[in-house]
Amino acid sequence: MLASIYRSNLKDQMYLYIAKKDDFSMVPEQLLKVFGNPEFSLQLNLAKRSKLARVDVAEVKKALDEDGYYLQLPPVIHDNKAD
Repeated sequence: MLASIYRSNLKDQMYLYIAKKDDFSMVPEQLLKVFGNPEFSLQLNLAKRSKLARVDVAEVKKALDEDGYYLQLPPVIHDNKAD
């Protein structure tokens, strides 16, 4: 299973995975508005991967099969300052 991965030009560290390069037909229009202009980053063969850096590869595969896309959100940064 191939996945084409795009980074958002509006949101740092936000990525969109789709099954077919440059085919955003399964991605909701509202999501694309928030995501911005998708910038192609890389293509991965998920069948040959047991893990990914920040997301569960099984979750990505399932989302691609069921929804046609997967949105990787930026990591949550915790502020350790006491209020």
